[in-house]
Amino acid sequence: MSVGEMTLEDAAKEAAGNWQRFESFCWFRESEIADPDNWAIVYTHNRDSGLLDQSNADAIAEAMEPFTEGDDPDVVMESHHHWAVGHVDGFSIRVYRNGEITEAFKTYHDLMEQMDGYPVLNEEDYCNRELEATLENISDAAWRLKGAFDLKDGWESEVFSWFWDHRQSAVENRDDQGGYPEEDDLRTAFDALGYESVEE
Repeated sequence: MSVGEMTLEDAAKEAAGNWQRFESFCWFRESEIADPDNWAIVYTHNRDSGLLDQSNADAIAEAMEPFTEGDDPDVVMESHHHWAVGHVDGFSIRVYRNGEITEAFKTYHDLMEQMDGYPVLNEEDYCNRELEATLENISDAAWRLKGAFDLKDGWESEVFSWFWDHRQSAVENRDDQGGYPEEDDLRTAFDALGYESVEE
């Protein structure tokens, strides 16, 4: 059962001290705080995360930001590294303070309930990430064609717009990494947009 499916009380009990159950894990902050058993570690994204995880991670980090302030904050941003798998990022969160569930954990639990109902926390941000990734992918996919056509600044956006109007399948999100058109699709778009070939 996910955190968002649990009641607040059950989620808090499950989360507090969760880092003690991680395999082959040493949390260096354990010795720096007086109540490590009251804390949980939450990972939101890693080196290979897709656009949705990245977007949700930023939304969660923004919601957690007010709880990172002060000399004894209830949230501390974390980034843990391993030579073989890269990094995982998230935060440690105090679940209980003086026996009561913290506002920080209540806020986190609210976000998890939202995601349980619908997986996107910020639709506008996610769509923007999809668009930016797709524009980068269009440029990358055209690596063999760039030298064969006279392309002006901003051609990627123009090609995307043509695909959106005439061939949306070419820019459908793939593996949550944005759209990635085939070279044949690009040639069709270039021809339709009247891009001139470069004479050799």
